[in-house]
Amino acid sequence: MEAQARNPRRWWILVVLCLSTLVLVVDNMALTVAVPAMTEDIGASAQQTQWILDSYILVFAGLLLTSGSLGDRFGRRKVMLIGLLLFGAASLAATWCTSPGEVIAVRVAMGVGGALIMPSTLSILITVFDEEERGKAMAAWGSVSMLGLVGSPVLGGVLIDHFSWQAIFFINVPIVVLALLAGVTLMPESKAPWQKPDPLGAVLSSAGMTALVWWIIDLPQHGAFGGRSTITLAAAIVSLAGFVIWENVTASPMVPLVLFKHRNFSGGSLSLALVQIGNGGLMLVLTQYLQFVLGYSPVRAGLAFLPLAVTALIGNGVGVKLAAKIGNRFVILTGMLVMVACFALLTTVKADSGFTVPAVALGLLGLGAGLAMPAAVGALMGTIPEDKAGVGSALNDTIQQAGAALGIAILGSLLSSGFAAEMPAGAPDEAKHSIAGALAVAQGDSGLVRSAREAFVTSMSTTFMVSAIGVLAAAVLATLVMRDRRTEERAGVEPDLKSAADAEKREELAV
Repeated sequence: MEAQARNPRRWWILVVLCLSTLVLVVDNMALTVAVPAMTEDIGASAQQTQWILDSYILVFAGLLLTSGSLGDRFGRRKVMLIGLLLFGAASLAATWCTSPGEVIAVRVAMGVGGALIMPSTLSILITVFDEEERGKAMAAWGSVSMLGLVGSPVLGGVLIDHFSWQAIFFINVPIVVLALLAGVTLMPESKAPWQKPDPLGAVLSSAGMTALVWWIIDLPQHGAFGGRSTITLAAAIVSLAGFVIWENVTASPMVPLVLFKHRNFSGGSLSLALVQIGNGGLMLVLTQYLQFVLGYSPVRAGLAFLPLAVTALIGNGVGVKLAAKIGNRFVILTGMLVMVACFALLTTVKADSGFTVPAVALGLLGLGAGLAMPAAVGALMGTIPEDKAGVGSALNDTIQQAGAALGIAILGSLLSSGFAAEMPAGAPDEAKHSIAGALAVAQGDSGLVRSAREAFVTSMSTTFMVSAIGVLAAAVLATLVMRDRRTEERAGVEPDLKSAADAEKREELAV
C-alpha cells in the first residue's frame, strides 16, 4: 500500500476500534468487582454466580470463528456495529435485572455481541493500516486494552461505592453509543470477495469451542474425566476434529487452516496461547492477595495495578521502535523473558512482604507484555491476507481465549487445592475452600487468619511458578518457530488465499 493510498481517517478509525475493544475489557473486569454486591442483591447461589460469569465466555468463545467469517462475507463494519448494538442493548437491560436467570440471559446476549465485535476490530485494523504503520496502530490498540484491564477494577469499585452494581453495566452504554456514532461516520466498509457459505463448518466450530471451554470451566469442580466432564470433552474432540477434517476437504472453507503452515501465524498463535495460560490467573490471584492478605479495599486494589499500566505503555512504545530495527522475533523473546522474571519474583512473596515486591513484579509484567504482545499479534496478523482478515483474526482470538480459559481453570485449581493442603488439619472445613471463606469463619481468631494468609501465599507461589514455566515455553516456541518478515520471500509472507492451488504454491515457497 503506497503512502498516498492510506485512508486519511485511519487514526480516527483506530479510536473507534479502541473504544469497541475497551467496552469488552471494562465490562469483564469491572464485573468481577461487582459480583459480591450483585449476587447478594439478587439472591444468586454459588452455582448461579458461576453461570453469570461463565455464560458470557461460553458464547463468546463458541461464536468467534463464525462471527469472523460473517464479517468477511457481509462487511466487517456492519458486523461490528451490530455487535455493539446488541452489547449495548443487553448492558442496558442488565440494569433492570432482578433475578439470577435474567442476569444470565443478558450475559449470553452480551457474549453474542462481544463475539461479533472482537474479530472485526483486528481485521479492520490490518486492512486500514499498511505494514509500515501497523505496528504503531497495534501498540496503541494494545495500550488501550491494558489501560482498560487495569482501570476497570478501580472504576468498578468507585461505581459500586457511590451507586450500585447496576452501574457496572450502565457504564457500557455511553461507550457503545460513542463507538457507534464514530463507526457510522468515520469507518469505511470492507469485506472479502463472495464465496459459498459453510454452515457445517460454523456449526462444528461453535459446538466444538463451546464444549471445550465448558470442559475447561468444569475442571476445578469435576476433574478432567468422569461423568459430565467425559461427555463434554468427547463432544469437543469430535466436533473440533470434524471441523478440521471438513475444512480441509470442502471447496469453500470457513477458516483457512492453511494459515497454520505459516511459521509466524502458527508460532505466534501457539506462543500467545501459552502466555495466556501463564497469565490466566494473575489478576484473579493478585486481587485476592491484595484484598485478603494485605487488606486493600477494591478501589485501592485496582489502583495497585497502575505500575502494570504505566510500564505497559512504555513497553509498547519501545517495542514498536525495536521491532522496526531488529524484527519482531527478538522483541517477543525479550518481552517474554521479562514476563518470566515477573512471575519468578512473585514466587518469593510472603504473607508479610507488603506491596513492594508485587509492585516491582507488576512493573516487569507490564514492560514485558508491552514489548511482546503487540509484536506477536502484529507478526501473526501480518501473515493474513485482507480477504481473510475477519476469520483469521477470529482464529487468533479463539486460540487465545481457549488459552486464557485453560489458564484460569488450571491455576485456579492449583490455587484452591494448594490452599486446602496448606491449611492446618484442625481448621474448619469451610475455611479450607478459599481464603475468603477462611476469613469469614475466623470470627476474630488471629491464628486462623494468619494460617489462611500463609496458606494462600504458599499456594500462590506455586501457581506463579507454573505461570513462569508457561511463559518461558512460549518464549522458546516463538524464537524457534517464528521468522522476521524481511528474512522471508515476499511470496511467502503475504499469502493470497483466493484458491487452494495458489495456497499450496505459496506454502511451498514459504516452507
